[in-house]
Amino acid sequence: MTEAALERIAAALERLAPAPLAAPDFDASSAYVWHPDPDRLVPAEKIARVDLGLLVGVDRARDTLVQNTLQFGAGLPANNALLWGARGMGKSSLVKAVHGFVQAKHRGLRLVELQREDLPSVGRLLAMLRNVPHRFILFCDDLSFGHDDAHYKSLKAVLDGGIEGRPENVVLYATSNRRHLMPRDMIENERGSAINPSEAVEEKVSLSDRFGLWLGFHPCDQDQYLAMIRGYCDAYGVAIDDETLRAEAIEWQATRGARSGRVAWQYFTDLAGRKGMPFGNA
Repeated sequence: MTEAALERIAAALERLAPAPLAAPDFDASSAYVWHPDPDRLVPAEKIARVDLGLLVGVDRARDTLVQNTLQFGAGLPANNALLWGARGMGKSSLVKAVHGFVQAKHRGLRLVELQREDLPSVGRLLAMLRNVPHRFILFCDDLSFGHDDAHYKSLKAVLDGGIEGRPENVVLYATSNRRHLMPRDMIENERGSAINPSEAVEEKVSLSDRFGLWLGFHPCDQDQYLAMIRGYCDAYGVAIDDETLRAEAIEWQATRGARSGRVAWQYFTDLAGRKGMPFGNA
């Protein structure tokens, strides 16, 4: 094949190749959603979050995460954080609320939502963010891994950073119902069937050890549950007397078979609807 023919083929292939993706505009929003294939960061038009002061019963986790995020926003050392524990107790709400609180003080702080199934592409995301003059919280909600799930290996790129190290302007905040990111029965099964039980699960269990902060969330009691609802009513201007609120909220919780921050918000949503009081969804 002649040199001219090879040049024509190369030119044709170049025309078929997709155009390079434009660099994201990090002034378009304070939050983004990561989408791979093609890789892009989509600005969030609206962030679904509640005010930090409305989160009840998570004072210690709130204060710790606020301090860590303030340090990070100011360009100081900060840890990756794993928020784990009871369902519906405000883990993801706290991450978004803390971001909003700190971003008001450090305007260059950005939140990037990363889905668990997109973890294999996280190396490309880190490369995109590495030399950007902003600071980024990668947020992975409801993180957990199954028996044959190899996505956890990609997560190590965020936590450890590989040969280049994690970008100085990136931290990871993840939420999970599991402290060790995998079911307890899976841990016991692998220990029981392995030739070397300790090595069988060490790689997956040690993943949670790579988070500098472990923030535990526990079920709320009835007083906290009622305080959550009263806080929502006061913040959004929904009038109801304490006796009626208590009776209705306890009945609502009983029909759900659970008591949590999520159940409190669901009752308040129903109450606001019955009162004809519109508000933005959290």
